[in-house]
Amino acid sequence: MKTRHKKLAIAGGVLCAIAAAAALVMNAFQSNLVFFYSPSQVAAKEAPTARTFRLGGLVEAGSVKRDGVVVHFVVTDTAKTVPVRYQGILPDLFKEGKGVVAQGQMNGGVFEAREVLAKHDENYMPPEAAEAVKKAGDVNAKLGASVAKDGKK
Repeated sequence: MKTRHKKLAIAGGVLCAIAAAAALVMNAFQSNLVFFYSPSQVAAKEAPTARTFRLGGLVEAGSVKRDGVVVHFVVTDTAKTVPVRYQGILPDLFKEGKGVVAQGQMNGGVFEAREVLAKHDENYMPPEAAEAVKKAGDVNAKLGASVAKDGKK
């Protein structure tokens, strides 16, 4: 075999190896891809039936029912609702009327969640920061009262 043919064979082998690696990466990416759907999209049958997806919305008030570690609740987007079943410990921020994202699959009209993530609103502030803001507000109020008192003298 000539040197030129050896170089072409090596280049072809490297190219095949790169193509195989790219195919494996794309397959892994496709199998781990999880999309987000609202209750309206789930009700319109836009969500996949045999794949894992994320369901997001608000926990409907009065819908949380606990039976040991099994929790049943309803997720709504104020237009449609989807019943959810979850077995496990819920996050601390999970409350009725608050945002939630659940990951799982539909099973006979009920969303079987494997993971539940509670969301806080955009006004959320860590307790330490809230305390600092409150103290700053108290100091500013006292300073304003002091300035107003000095201005009346």
